[in-house]
Amino acid sequence: MKNIAGQEMTESATLALKTILHQPTRGIPTGTLIHVMEHAQIERLAGAEPGSYVRDPDTTYIAMQRALGVCLLDQYLAHNPLRMDHEGYKGKAGEGRTATTGADVIECDGILIDSAEAVVEHMERFLLPALERRIAEFDAEARVREIIARERKIQEMIGPAILKTMHGAVDFPGLHYGTYGYVHYFTAYALYPEVMERSFSIQADLAALNNRAVARAYREAGLPPLCRLDHDIADSRGTLADEKTLDRIWLPHFARALEPLLETNLQMIWHCDGNLMAMVPRLLDVGLHGFQGFQYEDGMDYAKICRMKTRNGDGLIIMAGVSVTRTLPMGAPADVKKELRWLVDNGPQTGLLLCASSSITPGVPAANLDALAEGLEHYRLEGRSG
Repeated sequence: MKNIAGQEMTESATLALKTILHQPTRGIPTGTLIHVMEHAQIERLAGAEPGSYVRDPDTTYIAMQRALGVCLLDQYLAHNPLRMDHEGYKGKAGEGRTATTGADVIECDGILIDSAEAVVEHMERFLLPALERRIAEFDAEARVREIIARERKIQEMIGPAILKTMHGAVDFPGLHYGTYGYVHYFTAYALYPEVMERSFSIQADLAALNNRAVARAYREAGLPPLCRLDHDIADSRGTLADEKTLDRIWLPHFARALEPLLETNLQMIWHCDGNLMAMVPRLLDVGLHGFQGFQYEDGMDYAKICRMKTRNGDGLIIMAGVSVTRTLPMGAPADVKKELRWLVDNGPQTGLLLCASSSITPGVPAANLDALAEGLEHYRLEGRSG
């Protein structure tokens, strides 16, 4: 079988494809997000010389993915660790703090965002008209070509042993805290729900156009039937906004945006940050097919989620990761192996992939990374029988 780049898929990529199709397999594939960010560890795992990653990030990063036996990759992050070194996050040259990373002043299009009313003013004068212009100017043909070209390019780069699936192609209404900051945005969300719903409605109009193009690209190019959706709507305490308000002003527009894709067999999974338990049944009711990235320490009941079904009664796709906030940085190799065993024992019988729960930041002991690599290889080869 060939992938979108015309390459003959190897056994590992085929294992990933069979898994997302819920076909029985012996092994459990290594999924996406084995995203190591410490340069020295990237090079060590890739078998490359010191300094290789900065000189040639694509080649070195892909070599690491191959060495770790990654079977499926959705989000291509080869250049992301360039903004991270052994002392932590560096940011881009000249880049200051943002609305959600401690900016002292938030200003958008000349409007100082210092209140809920300032958020509403900017949304009505700038954000919503900009969305309406994008709707009027939307070029479906160009978008279809863009999606196919991007997926083909990355598949060619990573090679036939890794299956490239979509990430970020699907659009849907989002919460604009990244633009306005948490305090002022969510104050406006509480005080002006009619403005917020208008924003979600217009976003959904645009998203539906985009998602019809995604559905076309999926069908015309024969893309793998999996796509990950990514938007943080929870923290360690629960959802960022009350679930009842999300039910009323966000969820219907979210569902409407996804309708073109629900007419296909493309399976959509959701990236989980924080305690998303209250939203899990709601997302499944809309038509999603699974989840990736669980913060178990925040209350995500992994075993319970893995027993759930889609709205059509099918089993879920679960990308189960060893914790990057607890086990990998603070545990021992035995803890890494124990957590992998727990993920397998409590995971679904089909549709399970193993990885890390999110990006692996600098400071994780090399021994823990090696234990992760060894454990992933074990389950990839032996499956549950090992």
